[in-house]
Amino acid sequence: MAAFKHPQILIASNLTDGEVVFLGPSGWERHHRRARIARNAEEAAALEASGKRDISANRVVDVYLADVEIGGDGVPTPLHYRERMRVKGPSVRLDLGKQAMTGGAP
Repeated sequence: MAAFKHPQILIASNLTDGEVVFLGPSGWERHHRRARIARNAEEAAALEASGKRDISANRVVDVYLADVEIGGDGVPTPLHYRERMRVKGPSVRLDLGKQAMTGGAP
């Protein structure tokens, strides 16, 4: 296992509609603000194990941990470009996805 450097969240794609989802306290959430945050390697392993179970149950695909920083409000913000884009939603149609529900704000 690689050294644990940053808090992490678990990201996946919902098999029903392809939407990006984040593992929250009681299941998969559509917004990263409600994601469970792994603050050490053991918590990250537990998130991954939960994601693997949901892959086996055909709920999600493309499950992986993403490094985040935690804002003063406790909201995790991805550190890498790919995950920042996934948090925002589709970039080609602003009338679809997360940005349509939030008026363009991530």
